[in-house]
Amino acid sequence: MYQRILVPVDGSSTSAHGLGEAIRLAKVTGGRLRLMHVIDELSFALAMDAYSGHSGDWLRELRDAGTQLLEDGKAKAAAAGVEADAVLCDNFRGAVPDRVTAEAASWSADLIVLGTHGRRGLGRMVMGSSAEHILRSANIPVLLVRAPEVHAKAEAARFTLPSGAVASE
Repeated sequence: MYQRILVPVDGSSTSAHGLGEAIRLAKVTGGRLRLMHVIDELSFALAMDAYSGHSGDWLRELRDAGTQLLEDGKAKAAAAGVEADAVLCDNFRGAVPDRVTAEAASWSADLIVLGTHGRRGLGRMVMGSSAEHILRSANIPVLLVRAPEVHAKAEAARFTLPSGAVASE
């Protein structure tokens, strides 16, 4: 059961909780992980905003950060005795949820494990829910892992406009 576990990671604390749960599950089942990081149009646009005023290759910066994130996740899995490989998707072919479900199908994953922010109400409406999209469109089981500190804050959302972009805390 659950020998091939796909774990999308994005560097957030909720993603880290999802990875931790996937590692625990893989240890119990003797399974292996495939870590996945997607660079999409939104992350590219936000990087351009974050690095405004600095010359450089924004896509290279995102690739380097994504590669480091995947290497850190693989090291965490290896430290727990779990085999893991990684894939970086950076070709801007579709939205993140679509890329995750496509990777699950092409790799023949048995399960997708991902952290979720657990947004409700206005926060969910404004920010959307990649986890919900994956849950609804995947052809395999999806385990959503909600971080404990996120659960306590789920009802309170505060919106600000840093650098002209909408953000939620």
